[in-house]
Amino acid sequence: MRRSADPPPDPFGEHPRALRRARFTLLGARFEFTTESAALERIVRRAYAGLPSQALPGAPRLSVRLTVTPAASGSATTPAAICPFAAPGILGGASAGAGVTAVVPGSRSALVAVPRKLLRRAYHVRYELVEFASYLLAARTQKLLPLHAACVGRGARGVLVCGASGAGKSTLALHCLVSGLDFLAEDSVLLEAGGLLATGVANFLHLRRDALRFLPDRTLARRLAAAALIQRRSGVRKLEIDLRRPGWRLAARPLRICAVIFLSAQRAAGSRLLVRLSRGQLLRRLEASQRYAAQQPPWEAARERLGRLPAFELRRGRHPQQAVAALESLLGPQSPQRR
Repeated sequence: MRRSADPPPDPFGEHPRALRRARFTLLGARFEFTTESAALERIVRRAYAGLPSQALPGAPRLSVRLTVTPAASGSATTPAAICPFAAPGILGGASAGAGVTAVVPGSRSALVAVPRKLLRRAYHVRYELVEFASYLLAARTQKLLPLHAACVGRGARGVLVCGASGAGKSTLALHCLVSGLDFLAEDSVLLEAGGLLATGVANFLHLRRDALRFLPDRTLARRLAAAALIQRRSGVRKLEIDLRRPGWRLAARPLRICAVIFLSAQRAAGSRLLVRLSRGQLLRRLEASQRYAAQQPPWEAARERLGRLPAFELRRGRHPQQAVAALESLLGPQSPQRR
């Protein structure tokens, strides 16, 4: 009788001898990313190096292990081999050439397995695998509410800007940055329901080229137009502008939400861009625009507290700078130290 080969001593890679490590404080928590791959380490550092620390009270320590699955070697009659993998509290396997993301909140751990051929698409690895795992792990371990929204602020106060994809959140964020406001997040915000503290990742801004036409500083517009182009799954191509450079203000800490804005395509009547919403209107719009968040455990507490805030529909003016001025009026006066 033929005996199968003995398994290797560490088939899942639970006891690696040498790992590359990158540590960052982001999304309210203290993350450690570990990998044996130099390419994956570069992608992680490209995503998170140079960001302000975004720690929430009691910031937990979270672990994300990244590994590469080799190219598939199967045939029409023989399936691809299974590649075992491990992270703290996680054991699993993926077919060679496949990608997997596994998140185990109870172990404060996640694992990202990246197909070798996908390493050529660094944007997709970062955005669809690494950031997906990071946001999900941070949200579930800290009981934060994931919101599809942008957030800008001043000092310790922030405004939550809601709107569907393409509504103009990123264009508004660009003009807020040009005007000296603090940038927290472009379209993904994690909210601590009890104190309405918002955190996000302020690494990149994604813009269509035509969003630069309103910039009064043409030198700046030309510099931004030279940024790398990325292509979304939808086929839309956008400039990926790295904000971790001198001249941009990134929120130094989580921001306490003081108002909620819903972007509208409707033209403003004269200079009146902000239209006040009732509590009922606010709650209905939140539920319609945050369908995923509305299914999460922190929703009811966050809904109750957000419902007490001033809320507005922000209509379009002649120039995005008018919208910035409207947000500034909600954030209050600029402190003398910032002038």
